[in-house]
Amino acid sequence: MKLQRYYVAGIALTTALALSACGSDNTDSSAAPGASAAKSNCAPGQLTAQGSSAQKNAMDEWIKTFQGQCGAETKIGYESTGSGAGIQAFIAGTADFVGSDSALKPEEQPQADAKCPGGQALHLPMVTGPIAVVYNVEGVENLQLSAPTLAKIFSNKITKWNDPAIAAENSGAKLPATAIQAVHRSDESGTTDNFTKYLSKSAEADWTFGNAKAWKAPGGTGANKSDGVASLVKSTPGTISYVELSFAENSDLKKAKIKNGAGEYTELTGESAGKTIAGAKIAGTGDDLKLDIDYATKEAGAYPIVLVTYEIACSKGSPKAAAIKGFLSYTASTGGQAALAELGYAPLPESVRSKVEASVAKIS
Repeated sequence: MKLQRYYVAGIALTTALALSACGSDNTDSSAAPGASAAKSNCAPGQLTAQGSSAQKNAMDEWIKTFQGQCGAETKIGYESTGSGAGIQAFIAGTADFVGSDSALKPEEQPQADAKCPGGQALHLPMVTGPIAVVYNVEGVENLQLSAPTLAKIFSNKITKWNDPAIAAENSGAKLPATAIQAVHRSDESGTTDNFTKYLSKSAEADWTFGNAKAWKAPGGTGANKSDGVASLVKSTPGTISYVELSFAENSDLKKAKIKNGAGEYTELTGESAGKTIAGAKIAGTGDDLKLDIDYATKEAGAYPIVLVTYEIACSKGSPKAAAIKGFLSYTASTGGQAALAELGYAPLPESVRSKVEASVAKIS
């Protein structure tokens, strides 16, 4: 499933999102994706960035296009180290900006702000990446799962594919009596944080491990980063895991339908993921655009497991502010977002995109 559908769905949500749209001189709605949108944002410099592996494919595409437009004086490196490692790198001052699939913790915010003299560390939502529940079970198509069943699978309480709880949600399916191998991220990950947020809010009675970037439930098998998870599920029968959609699609993995708060088993599509994003509210203040996502959404047709990757950057005070502003102005532009359409991501709805663009424009 390619993401032309995501882009259309994102535009359709413009009026649905409760976020104010702000204009910017950097937007060129007629610009071809990934083409001339970058030129006006070029700023010489060398940027070092790292963090979220969920957005790696997006970053690779953005960097290739931006550097191609801007020439040899602009160099950007992005290392897929995971959200937790990225945040620590920002706090340590070894990364100019970082990607994280989770917002800074309350104790991390002042540490990050300290790296921004006269400003603050901003959360800039840049990549929408629905989380797919992927599985490798021969002969089983269109698997349906609810949050309580997922919670029991990933906490090692359901251990066979033909368990009555799974069978009850998949009438007529030929479920094997083989063992379930639940795969989780072995590194600290915002994908894990968002997946466990979903379980903790939607299956409170069955998931007692809260949410965190580090996996806390017993049992299961760990795999490093998003590509490691996708590779393990692809190669190992009997596995189930969670991974950002672009990695699921790149590996051609089966994706389960997930029961939402309205009681519907929902396929992961651009429209269904967009309905959940449409319910997000801004939890930050001013130019900080931290979002509050309703994982227990009762919106009809909504796919409930989504994440947003934030670029965390200084509003003021970075010695590389011009280069950071230039690059992030491109990624937040209509051209930059449209470039994601073939990569398995959902471009930001316009009202969110324009808000991010306005915040980036103030970086100094």
